[in-house]
Amino acid sequence: MIMTTAVPESPLPDAPNGRRYEGKVAFVTGAARGQGRAVALRLAAEGADIIALDICEDLPTTQYAGATEADLAETARRVEALDRRIVTTKTDTRDFARVKSELERGVSELGRLDVVVANAGMTTTAFAWDMSLENWDATIGINLTGAFYTAKAAIPIMLEQGTGGAIVFTSSTAGIVGLPLMADYVAAKHGVTGLSKALANELAEYRIRVNSVHPYGVNTDLKPGGLHEVLEDKPKLGAMFMPAMSDQYSEPEDIAAAIAWIASGEARHVTGIQLPVDLGRSNR
Repeated sequence: MIMTTAVPESPLPDAPNGRRYEGKVAFVTGAARGQGRAVALRLAAEGADIIALDICEDLPTTQYAGATEADLAETARRVEALDRRIVTTKTDTRDFARVKSELERGVSELGRLDVVVANAGMTTTAFAWDMSLENWDATIGINLTGAFYTAKAAIPIMLEQGTGGAIVFTSSTAGIVGLPLMADYVAAKHGVTGLSKALANELAEYRIRVNSVHPYGVNTDLKPGGLHEVLEDKPKLGAMFMPAMSDQYSEPEDIAAAIAWIASGEARHVTGIQLPVDLGRSNR
């Protein structure tokens, strides 16, 4: 039964020994490697048990290798090395029925659901008018529809549980700024930003906070092929990709640290915001 009254506010919870997620369960998509793995490990290091989802396949519209089942198994090994429990699933976020059933399986095994991190994504490079329809559909499907399906599967569980929680969408600088050569990705990530803001309003009375985090370049295997070559020939476009800070990219752990904060009780009054972790790029 869905609650009809707000969850009572509780005092800021203690975080003994820095373990802000003791006794909590987090659902992380795109968790086999890179940014998703870093998030799963950071939350596990702070006490959370993990439900980890990844497609574990090469995608026909990308120029880089996809994650593998071995990658997902390695995420599980590292979480277990932190003395936390983990349930893994090889699932495409575009398959709502499977996302729902696998999340319910994870919650059944681990007992609850407190944090959702909709992180799964992909990107490619092309001028908008040269982009194939297959490329557009895949990018919108994985980055936006998959994020919506993740939330749609999780929210009824959190409402039924009645203890509040946090949903974090991994958007991008491209969810704030109209970066060129990735119109499909920009459209999808702006959609994720809007979805996050709408859900923040809908879920506020249930004390389920919803925010989006906006990385710039992150040192992972997710790299849009051909981008640098095109930008060398288009210096005006290249200038749009320059960060304000001297670092050229972030590490996955930088993004995981931001997510660990915004999903924690320390950010209990933070909802509906767009948190850039982008070396100052969106401020230029």
